[in-house]
Amino acid sequence: MWVAVTVGALILLALLIFILQNTERTAITFLGWNFSLPLGIALLFAAIAGLLVMALVGGARIWQLRHAYNKR
Repeated sequence: MWVAVTVGALILLALLIFILQNTERTAITFLGWNFSLPLGIALLFAAIAGLLVMALVGGARIWQLRHAYNKR
């Protein structure tokens, strides 16, 4: 457990350093919305969105496999 906490803290520290080093604002257009965010924050949001999409796809697949298994 301590290894996982340490690895998580190191990843969080690296992410914080990345965000602090990439503070230049960038223009973003998404589905008709136009806004400006620091580059580090925009990439963080993109990574979180990708993680959520993959979690939904994985969850749907797990549900599908469990449903198929329980039918048998």
